[in-house]
Amino acid sequence: MSERLEPPKRYNREAENNEPRERKKPARERRSIIKTRNATQLKKSDILTVGGMDIPFFAIVIALVTIGLVMLFSATYPYALQKKNNSYYFFIRQLAFAVVGVIIMLIVSKMNYRLLRRVVLPLTAGTIGLLGLVLFYHTKVSGGFKRWIPFGPVTIQPSDIAKFTIVVLLADYISKNYKRMKKPIDGVVKPLAIIAVFCGLIFLEHHNSGVILVFCIGAVMMFCGGSNWKLFAVGAGLVIALAVFVVLNPNVMMNYAGERIEAWLDKDFDPLGARWQTNNSLYAIGSGGFFGAGLGNSKQKFLYVSEPQNDFIFSIVCEELGFAGAALIILLFALLFIRGLMIAMKSKDRFAALVVVGIVAQVAIQTIFNILVVTDTIPNTGIALPFFSYGGTSILMLLFEMGVVLSISRTTNQRKV
Repeated sequence: MSERLEPPKRYNREAENNEPRERKKPARERRSIIKTRNATQLKKSDILTVGGMDIPFFAIVIALVTIGLVMLFSATYPYALQKKNNSYYFFIRQLAFAVVGVIIMLIVSKMNYRLLRRVVLPLTAGTIGLLGLVLFYHTKVSGGFKRWIPFGPVTIQPSDIAKFTIVVLLADYISKNYKRMKKPIDGVVKPLAIIAVFCGLIFLEHHNSGVILVFCIGAVMMFCGGSNWKLFAVGAGLVIALAVFVVLNPNVMMNYAGERIEAWLDKDFDPLGARWQTNNSLYAIGSGGFFGAGLGNSKQKFLYVSEPQNDFIFSIVCEELGFAGAALIILLFALLFIRGLMIAMKSKDRFAALVVVGIVAQVAIQTIFNILVVTDTIPNTGIALPFFSYGGTSILMLLFEMGVVLSISRTTNQRKV
């Protein structure tokens, strides 16, 4: 006898447990919650950047640092032995700062340069604070100079930090107000006011060369940022007129600055004082000839060129390496500037492009002024030669800035060599 088959019963968990089944939230709602949560957090991609850095720029920097260290030791060991009782005094300290600086450069090259825009205000406030602090708390140096803040065994020169800060601050301002840069107020008055604050504080340190550098860097930033070229030309004319007035009336400057101008105008002025360093610099350059006396064979570094580790180190370079060696070093500086401009032009971010232009312009301006000083083309202004002159703050800030340029180079689409 056949049995009647009944359809199977569907298993119903809700009916059995008498519990309503929890409905899943729509996918759109879940995504919005995730988006809200991440919006308040700093993602890894916001901190680090990807892509290969510009190898030619990196190689040029390393070459300049290496040659600079070699020439610093060669130029300073007699002076270091006489003054510090240690021939390696300046070299060891500069080498330590350079090693730390290269490490910092590599770390900064991996950081996202856009972080600079987030710290513009703290960076500006900190720099202005240091420029104000050095006026009251500084190393005791004759001549009324107030340039270095002592921190234990090391000193910090706030004007070196100010050169980088003015670049970042103006790059941020120009990129935010680019469409209004043709207007007199937004394109000239406000940027000049920013520059005037930094220049005024540095002037109070009795640091005329720092004032000149910061003003020139700011002027380059304004010009590249789109300031009205007619107003810019008028301003440049006024600056030139002021410079001519000061040269013709050196007594309006502070004592040491006025004496340096007089010594530049009159080659027989105070040969054992104001003209001593410049005259011996010219002797060193002239005796170098085309191929130089050879590395380590300078005679003028034996206490003739005073403080050869600083502003006049290039004269020792010319004496030992000759015209050929000096030309090669100048070529390296030129390639650094050109490669930096290539990185800036390839950048798709106006802020990044302006930062790179400001940094490489700073190096170029310092190099040009230093060479003009040691060749007696302009009065002695006390401007250091980048990567060569002794100074911990200087080499650290330079390599930090090179790291910023390398970071920006990672975001460009240019072919890496």
